[in-house]
Amino acid sequence: MDVFTPAAGLTNPHLQTILPRYFRRQPLFTPYRETIDTPDGDFLDLAWSMDYRHVSASNKPVFVLFHGLEGSFESPYANGLMHAFQQQGWIAVLMHFRGCSGRPNLQARAYHSGETDDARLTLEHVKRLCPNRPIIAAGVSLGGNMLTNYLARFREDPIVDAATVISAPLDLAACSERIEQGMSRVYRRYLMGSLKRNALLKIDLLRPRLGIEARAIKQLRKLSDFDELITAPLHHFESAADYYHQCSGMQRLTEITVPTYFIQAKDDPFMNEAVIPQFALPSHLHYCLTKHGGHVGFISGDWRHPRYWLEEHLPSYYAHFLNDTASADAENRVSS
Repeated sequence: MDVFTPAAGLTNPHLQTILPRYFRRQPLFTPYRETIDTPDGDFLDLAWSMDYRHVSASNKPVFVLFHGLEGSFESPYANGLMHAFQQQGWIAVLMHFRGCSGRPNLQARAYHSGETDDARLTLEHVKRLCPNRPIIAAGVSLGGNMLTNYLARFREDPIVDAATVISAPLDLAACSERIEQGMSRVYRRYLMGSLKRNALLKIDLLRPRLGIEARAIKQLRKLSDFDELITAPLHHFESAADYYHQCSGMQRLTEITVPTYFIQAKDDPFMNEAVIPQFALPSHLHYCLTKHGGHVGFISGDWRHPRYWLEEHLPSYYAHFLNDTASADAENRVSS
């Protein structure tokens, strides 16, 4: 298995975390966009690596990606991973969490680290469009914790054949405390700015549901305060602490039934050791803990020619699905 080696001079976790946005300022491709309706009268925006109806997309295995808090297709890791899998012969699709595609969703509800219904709807949709072929999923940061909860909840019929969880806050309470320490507060300010902007766009929906005004949202500083004021009551939790307790993926790892690959950097500035399992994992769960990598960074190569380890490593890790699909196609051609 490939081992992550950081680029020379880039062992600092903050450089690993921040520099991808400077190295890759534009998406690597223009996605094919699709909107699907949800049962509650809202919508989900999907971004595909190509039009799934095109003849060249037929029979390709599918890579499904769930982004992190306030992320989108525009996030460097998102379009980078999708492009990497596409280049290896897959079709890739990203589900935007509600409100993250560039337009507000229609309902007061948003998304959170334990909300798995939208992921289920998306995966059922993908399975209908792309039947009889391998489907693997990856979740990044919040999307990784959500995917962990999804795999546990739908363990009898997960739809996916395998999954990867990257830089996930598997202990939400510990991570909400960690991001208030030292330089990590820079990330908190960035995320809070985005969360508050999106909440203010929906103030007319939130006001009757939660009895809050724009002023209260503007005054928020901590992620835990946002979760206390909005996330918890909006999604039927008693408090932020109750939300963190119920939705932390760590407690559900042993419920997962499909092969799942966890990737975590020990120096992740969003996390602490609470996200590292201290108990034996089932043999179908593989936990990769790297010394360096920051939060969804994992930059190797060098300053002039940065390489993205996740984009090289994951398609290689799952190459057997691609090979199996090619073998099945060859057998079908012979039998016909």
